[in-house]
Amino acid sequence: MNFFFKAIDNSPLIVFRIFFGFLVACESFGAIVTGWVKRVFIDPEFTFSFIGFDWLQPLPGYGMYCYFILMGFFGLAIMLGYRYRIAIIAYTLLWAGAYFMQKSSYNNHYYLLLLISLLLIFLPANRYASLDVKQDRVKEENTMPYWISFLFIIQIAIVYIFASIAKLYPDWLDGTFTRNLLADSTKVIALKKLFLHKWFFMFIAYMGILFDLLIVPLLLFKRTRIFALIASLIFHLFNAVFLEIGIFPFFALTFALFFYEPETIRRLFLSKKPKLEDENLSHNFYGKRFVYFLMIPYLIIQIALPLRHHFIEGDVLWTEEGHRLSWRMMLRERNGYITIKIKDTISGEESIYNYRKNLTDKQAQNLATKPDFIWQYCQRIKEEYKGKPIAIYIDCKNSINRKEYKTLIDPKFDMAKAKWSHFKHNKWIELQ
Repeated sequence: MNFFFKAIDNSPLIVFRIFFGFLVACESFGAIVTGWVKRVFIDPEFTFSFIGFDWLQPLPGYGMYCYFILMGFFGLAIMLGYRYRIAIIAYTLLWAGAYFMQKSSYNNHYYLLLLISLLLIFLPANRYASLDVKQDRVKEENTMPYWISFLFIIQIAIVYIFASIAKLYPDWLDGTFTRNLLADSTKVIALKKLFLHKWFFMFIAYMGILFDLLIVPLLLFKRTRIFALIASLIFHLFNAVFLEIGIFPFFALTFALFFYEPETIRRLFLSKKPKLEDENLSHNFYGKRFVYFLMIPYLIIQIALPLRHHFIEGDVLWTEEGHRLSWRMMLRERNGYITIKIKDTISGEESIYNYRKNLTDKQAQNLATKPDFIWQYCQRIKEEYKGKPIAIYIDCKNSINRKEYKTLIDPKFDMAKAKWSHFKHNKWIELQ
């Protein structure tokens, strides 16, 4: 613990705050410019929130534009260190709202943004190169305890290691998924031909595994650090160009700040900042109880969540149970179709329910491939038929990575009676 509370130059945290604020501002304003806010929050009649957050729905009219503009301005405030604590708390709450409000456009980096925002609430990221210091709202400091850097290193290590482990399944190892993914990533004929060469998509598949598994250890050692940084630049820029995953490639690169010696970061980005003279100081920021009772439990939860699917019956690749919050990133292509049948339990009359009447194409696609979407939609149907004795039966078949279609939902199970469990297998989902 003495090692973790050793005082180090706080330049990595300060520079990370600046990059973080800039990137989340770009993400917020960019979501409006690219039409993402319109497609995800404004066009749908309602959103599929995380289960338990069904009450969390978009603001009416063009309210979500104002919502994201506000987030963008809070991002700029974070970058400038202007009323930092208010800005980071406000941004975290607003982003948490946007995150839990919809699952149709789920991305792992949205989850990572939420986690890092939450951590930054508690960290002294505005103690240098900030308007808060310049305007005397906080005292300027040049140091921080080492555990802050260690926390970011462990967090990104969890992301990469679990992402690597998740790739160890047949369709990744034989190149099936990477071939399909790359083939659809470009319309340039020459590139498409390159991507469809077996040597290329197999190279990408195994480099993906090795990169995720080795990048953190390579960044930790000084002799391999520059090689790891170059590999990160190539890997993330390739993803940024061909996979269209927003700010994540650039966001992931910012974590490299915590792997370099703080003095190196100071010289590169904050050359006017005083050098740390005494390297034997300790920094008791918040005290050891903060680390014992908040940071360590946080990391335990982060390790436990990606493991939970191993304790749920069935293959998570098929059932989706335990898939989210587990760093299972871009692992499979899922296609499906669904028919919803409503039966009057008194008269026996049956009819096909038109789910497309109130869903966007993206929502309909998720409904046909995600068990939790199906369960939530059945709850809406029950509300629509409230007071009427109905049974709901689902005919749903899915294909993973363009293979044979198989039954996803038990067609004989009355979904009007279905319950949802977060931590065990839902029996109405067929096992393969």
